[in-house]
Amino acid sequence: MHYDELIIMDIEISVQELKEKMDSANPPLVVDVREPWENERCAIPGAKLIPLRQVPESLDDLKKETREIVVHCHHGGRSLRAVNWLRSQGVSARNLTGGIHAWAEEIDPGMGKY
Repeated sequence: MHYDELIIMDIEISVQELKEKMDSANPPLVVDVREPWENERCAIPGAKLIPLRQVPESLDDLKKETREIVVHCHHGGRSLRAVNWLRSQGVSARNLTGGIHAWAEEIDPGMGKY
């Protein structure tokens, strides 16, 4: 395994791993960086909506968070940008691989997709 693969493994979390963590005694804070209209179509239960453009405004609150932070969007691109920025600001966060689309495919098949 190469060093860059280790970094990717550390920054990403699968939907299966997230589901296990959500069902545990110490669930992570799930942050949805999609737009409100997207969140209205489908949402991971308990996720906190912070649209990508508002993440900088939420930095202080996210720095105070004691739980693991998992960020998601539709397919994983916007959330990866958010995770990279948060990490550059000292916030430990992970990206949900495949976003809410993967969640709907693998965890909650009854969830609407777009």
